[in-house]
Formats: sequence, C-alpha cells, structure tokens
Amino acid sequence: MLSQIGGPDWWVYLLTFLVGVGAGVLSALLGVGGAVVTTPAIRVLGATPILAVGSTVPAILPAAISGTWRYAKAGLVDWRAALGLGISGAVFAIGGAMTSSLIDGRILMLLTAFLMFWSGISVVRGGRGSADPSPASEASPDSALPAPEASPAAAPVPKHSLPLIGSLGAASGFVAGLLGVGGGIIMVPVLTGPLKIPMKSAVASSLVAVAIFSIPALITHIILGHVDWAFALPLMLGVVPGAQIGARITIGSSDRSIRLLFGALIIVLALVYGTSEALTFF
Repeated sequence: MLSQIGGPDWWVYLLTFLVGVGAGVLSALLGVGGAVVTTPAIRVLGATPILAVGSTVPAILPAAISGTWRYAKAGLVDWRAALGLGISGAVFAIGGAMTSSLIDGRILMLLTAFLMFWSGISVVRGGRGSADPSPASEASPDSALPAPEASPAAAPVPKHSLPLIGSLGAASGFVAGLLGVGGGIIMVPVLTGPLKIPMKSAVASSLVAVAIFSIPALITHIILGHVDWAFALPLMLGVVPGAQIGARITIGSSDRSIRLLFGALIIVLALVYGTSEALTFF
C-alpha cells in the first residue's frame, strides 16, 4: 500500500492516470468496466490484493457514464436489457463486496483471471460463424435491381427473457462487487449469446448496467476500507477521456472486429494476470 510509505512519487500518479485512460478505452470499447486492466496494474504499482479490488471501483462509474453517453447518442443502448440487468444486479453487488473481505485476495485475483479467460473465449467462439453485412449486398442508389427484403427474423429486437435478464444481472452484480470489476466480463458473452443482442448493443447496454451496480459496490468497499484514494483518484481522472475514445472506436467498427478484439485482449490479459498471481503462491 503506497500510502504506508508516505505516498507515491509523481511518476506513480502519472502511470496510474495513464492506466486509467487505457481502462476507460477498454471499458467503453468492450463494455467490461475497465477493472480488468486497472486491478492488475495497480497490483504492480504496489497495491495489496484487496486494495487492488476496491481501489478500482471508484473509476468504474465515471467510465461507464462517459461511454454510455456516447452510445446513447448513437442509439445503441438496449434500455430494456440494460435497466433490467442493472437493477437486478445492484443488490447483489453489495453482497459480493461484503464477501470479498472473507476470501484471500490472491484467490480473488485468480478468479478474476479465470472469468476473463472464459469471457474472451465465449465471445470469440460466439462470433466465429458470424459475418458482417457486406456492402455489396446492399442496393446502390444507381442500381436497377431492387434491394432484397430484410429477413423477418433479423428485423425485430429480440424479446428478452426476464428470468434470464434477472439471473444474469444478479450474477454480474455479485461478481462486480466481489472482484471489483464492472461485470461486463459475464454480461457481454451472455448478451451476445443466448440473448442474441448485437455486439455493439451488448457493449453499450452492459455499460449502463455497470454504472448502476457500481454505486452500491463502491459504497460498500469504501465502508469496508478497501479503497486507497492515492490509486483511485488518478484512475478516475483518466477513465473519462479514455471512455470517449473507446466508444468512438466501437461505433466506427464492425461487430465482428469488436468481438475479435474483445476476445484477444481479454484472453491475453487473463493469461498474464493469472500467471503472475499464481506465482505469488510459491
């Protein structure tokens, strides 16, 4: 804990801020809350395992709000799914945060790495057979041929199962509180899988839910003394501009590209993260 040695040097603040910018980019780009980057990063910068969990939570809310604002302007948020997930997960986020005090911090880190790996694999596998609409398939204004009619199955927004939405929100909220992550590492694979929500909409909707249940998780972690503001404040300053960058990249990219980027980054981070934490047991 850096505050125990008289506070961090200026370069630690700078590095933490830059980590926040990168986390904000990934938060809005992938809908994962950004803590998949900030938690291992501040561990390297000197935070204990439990402080690495709690000190990342304050940055989740501003990153989620910043990214959500841009996605909402683009009309990508599925509000029915997003609000259902957020409301159902808010109470469980408190339970997760309280449970984090009862488990060895290193175990929490390894669990985070496992969930990251599962999330990356799930999203990549879910998009392997998918293809983005080809521009050639759309009728040109100068073309004499009429454009093909859209498939009836593709036109309507999928009807969400309320029990599935509630269960997914509860699980994601609990994980968000327990591990200090946004919960998107669980929500995005399920939203793009069983719920058949397009990747961009899943990322945008996940951020809304992340914003909602990060609030009770944050309050609980502060009460439990899990937040070191020497780390939390620079992260909060960095995530807001980063989230704007991430949302802009996602909006301008194809669903397939976002899937592959999500999967590749999360899998690599999981392997590095998990390996480094596993070595602490020896």
